[in-house]
Amino acid sequence: MADQILDKSSSGLPRWLEVILAAGGLLVLSPLMAAAALAVKLSSPGPILFRQRRVGRHGRPFVLLKFRSMRRGEGLAITAAGDQRITTVGRWLRKSKVDELPELWNVLVGEMSFVGPRPEVPRYVDLEDPLWRRVLSARPGLTDPVTLELRNEEALLATVEDEADVFYRQALLPYKLAGNARYLASRTAVSDMALIWTTVLGVLRPSRQPPPSSQEIRDAAARRWRDSDADP
Repeated sequence: MADQILDKSSSGLPRWLEVILAAGGLLVLSPLMAAAALAVKLSSPGPILFRQRRVGRHGRPFVLLKFRSMRRGEGLAITAAGDQRITTVGRWLRKSKVDELPELWNVLVGEMSFVGPRPEVPRYVDLEDPLWRRVLSARPGLTDPVTLELRNEEALLATVEDEADVFYRQALLPYKLAGNARYLASRTAVSDMALIWTTVLGVLRPSRQPPPSSQEIRDAAARRWRDSDADP
């Protein structure tokens, strides 16, 4: 089963199409990106772009690019709704997903794909874990099915308050890993295109559905992790 997942993980959109789409997106969206860059620059001191080391395909590190949406300072690697570090401009950038447009450059140079598991920071990645190796057999992406399912992740993390980091490690991350491993086992170019379209619709028409409870995520993570380990 693991070998099948590794084989299937590369059967999404062809690389040449991703290059064309990423280059076209950077060109068409350049006026919006220029306006976002100016807004970030004028709203608070600090760099325009947020650069963070993430873990890519086969465990290779790369630098993820986003428009900076938070004030400079220390804090958790995860962000919950209401985080005081988020600037006024940053709040809009995150809600509209404009903050993620610089990731098109990561796609263009081959560090990311349009569809694939969202890349994690090194502190959350265990390269000795077989499930992690399954998920990292694919390039990380701008969107994935679990990200769509958890559109309100920041609101969810806000419900666990001071336990956000523990909850993320023990429940939310296993939930994401198991869900993405299942998707990679059967992904196709058609399913990737459908996910991209669903993501666009989700940005244009944000879901008003409340996030699942932390207990629901814990229960689902336990089931998905158990089922994934049971796969032959």
